[in-house]
Formats: sequence, structure tokens, C-alpha cells
Amino acid sequence: MQTEFRINDRAYQMPDRPAVVICLDGCEPAYIDAALAKGVMPALADMLANGGTRHLARSAMPSFTNPNNLSIACGVPSSVHGICGNYFLNPETGEAVMMNGVEYLRAPTVFAGFQHAGAKVAVVTAKDKLRAPLGAGLDCSDGQAVCFSAERADQTTTAVNGIDDAARWLGQPVPAVYSGDLSLFVLQAGVRLLAERRPDILYLSTSDYVQHKHAPGSDEANAFMAGVDAALACLLAQDIRLVLTADHGMKAKHRADGSANVIYLAPLLDAALGAGQSRVILPITDPYVAHHGALGSFATVYLAPDGDAATTAALLAAIPGIDTVLPRAEACARFDLPPDRVGDLVVTCTADWALGTRIEEHDLSGLDAPLRSHGGVDEQLVPFVTNFVMTPPIAGLRNYDAWQVVTSLVD
Repeated sequence: MQTEFRINDRAYQMPDRPAVVICLDGCEPAYIDAALAKGVMPALADMLANGGTRHLARSAMPSFTNPNNLSIACGVPSSVHGICGNYFLNPETGEAVMMNGVEYLRAPTVFAGFQHAGAKVAVVTAKDKLRAPLGAGLDCSDGQAVCFSAERADQTTTAVNGIDDAARWLGQPVPAVYSGDLSLFVLQAGVRLLAERRPDILYLSTSDYVQHKHAPGSDEANAFMAGVDAALACLLAQDIRLVLTADHGMKAKHRADGSANVIYLAPLLDAALGAGQSRVILPITDPYVAHHGALGSFATVYLAPDGDAATTAALLAAIPGIDTVLPRAEACARFDLPPDRVGDLVVTCTADWALGTRIEEHDLSGLDAPLRSHGGVDEQLVPFVTNFVMTPPIAGLRNYDAWQVVTSLVD
């Protein structure tokens, strides 16, 4: 077994006890603040009072699920691993597609690197859209790795996932995709994997269903955080090193009357440039849009070959609620994005706004609560909590520093 090695040009070492990273999807730091203040997270409070540390970090951009889970999984930003959204315009085909396939990943994961070095690895994610890219390069057939989603836990096999019928193994039915229980299933599976298999590396990635629907400090949010804390207590009791972080934050994007606060970009561009002269891609789009309607705070705009990017950027920047409009090269440099997977312009909006294409292209029938969403700079701030003192602390801490921090070797 290798004790020190490099993955994506970052140094790692084999942990002396299980290293656990939890990505608590959509966990705006205020959720933890409110839960601790209310006293519903005693395990976390005890951990922080007895040697744990709590910091703030920044997520990768855009602040969406896929790019950040893969940034955490690879230890590098999207410019290196290539996943820059949940959805993108594939330059090879000209089609807008989900970015869930392993073929879009350009860098090895930390998980595959640790397994290659001799570690036992376990990865559990809430939604199945992440299972394949997070499991890229993992060999689950020999019992040294486990990788499955809670969404399809009853369909797992030993040959493919390293475990047969994970739902039956855990003794729980598969929860509804649109529920907080899906996330708690992930955490409870992690507790049992530690007890039975004691992996060296354990990654647990949850869903942001609760955060999209309920604000920090609400009864529903605090009840969910209490469930997280109960699982956390069981994980901490098993002598682990822990980092708890998030893929992105979450902000309210609605008016006082509860209606969504949205800038629909396509009609504005049509009016200025002419119909068919631009195309708006919303990278928040994924198979689970009921709770956000594919409305987020980051968009990329493709212009016709003779389009004037500077003039279009100035037009968009003048719209109230839009905070950043950058040409491709500048956006990729600022946000660490792969240039071949980004449009001519990148647009972000302020915390209280969301971006859409056209109103008729968004199904908002599933929004049974006022819109809360993410994707922009304002949703980059995330918690970074450890059950040990970070020595030395990393300047400019990012959520994708998690594996290097938890395995105790810092560049």
C-alpha cells in the first residue's frame, strides 16, 4: 500500500483512520447557524467544543451540484476535470445535454487514486445522476470499493456497485427523490458502511430538496438538520477524520408575494439582436427540476458567428439584477472553467434573482414553495467543518480541498 502519492498534481497520504467527507447539498452556512442556535445539532456542537473547527470556504463555479461534486471528487476545479454544469452545449454535437456521463470527465477522481494506492473506498450519493462520474475508475467487483445512489439503492449489484440490494442491506425502502429522507438514507448508509466495512475513504453526497423548499431556521429545515446530526453522531463514534462541506449555498429568489424573481434572457436578447441570433444555456438544468424549475443564477450565452459579444455584454450588464457579464476567456480565467464548454458570454445575477430562458420554457408547476436556488457568486460560500484542528489552515479555502485536508497532507 502506498502511503503518499499524487492525484491531479496534488499530494495526498493514506489516512490512519477512515477519512470521511460529507457534501451536504445546498447547505447555506445559515442552516448550521440556525440549527446550532436552536440546539438541534448537539453532536455537532459537542464536536466543535472538543477540538473540531468551523470555517467558511468557497465552492467551484458555477455553484451547482455536478461541477462541485466532481471538483470535490477530483480535488481540482472544472477547468481541470471538465464538468462545468449539470447541463451544457456539447461543442462536438451542437446538442444541449446532461453532463452526467463519465465521458465528459477529464481527470481521475481521488477515489480511484486512493483505490489504486491500496485503499478501501465507499461512495454513496443521493441522486443517481452523480453515481457514474463519482465512480469513474473505481473497481467495485473485488469488494474493495462500494459506489451506489440512494435513488436506485434497490437495484445495486455486487459486480457493479460492490453491494447487492443496498436498500435491503440497510433495511430501508428507497425514499422518494423529492424528500429529505433521500439524504438521510445516504448518511445512514455511511454509518453502516463504516461499521461493517470500515473503508479508508468514505464520501457521502446528499440532496438539496429541503434547502430548495425551506429557509434556514424554519421548523422543516431544523428537523432535517437534526436528522443530519443524529447520523453525524453515529459517524463520529466510529473514530474517523471528518470534513463536512457543501457543493453550494442557497438563496431566496422570490418577491414578497412569493412569486419567482426571474430575468428571462432569451426575449431580451431576441429584442436586441434578432430572433435566432443567440442561445441561452442554463447549467442548473438536470433531471430533477420540480423544486427549482431550472431557474438558477448562472447562464452561458452563445451568439451567432457574427455576433458582437462586447455590445451584447453591455446590454445585459445594464439589466437590474444582473451582476456579472463576462466574455468567455475572462469568465474561464475568473471562474476556472473549461473554455470549450462555455458560451461566448457568462452571465450571473445577484442573490435575490434567478435567470431563465423564456417563461414558457420553464415548468414551475412543481414549485409549491417560493423559489430558492443557486448558481452564482452569492451561493459560493459554504461551510467547511472538521472534527480536528486544521494545521496549517489553507488560505483561500475551497470545498474541493476537502480530501487533502482530511488526509492531513497540505501543499
